[in-house]
Amino acid sequence: MIPLLMSATALLIVLAAAVAQGPERPADEGTAAHLFQLLIAGQVPIVGFFAIKWLPRDPPHALRMLGAQLLAAAVAMLPVALLGL
Repeated sequence: MIPLLMSATALLIVLAAAVAQGPERPADEGTAAHLFQLLIAGQVPIVGFFAIKWLPRDPPHALRMLGAQLLAAAVAMLPVALLGL
């Protein structure tokens, strides 16, 4: 559940930064961009540990959770790609 919450937080940070900055892109990445990067990159070891531990034990459940995590991370990254942030 932690990586899903991290993805949701990253999405909220991106949306809040987009609303606060408007259509202009700042010269410096800023705190929001760094927090987003840390939240997305911080998920990698957690998801990796989950996959190593649960894929051999319960593959169907583990694959559903990994799919949910992949979807959540993709949704968090979508505004960044669409808005060019």
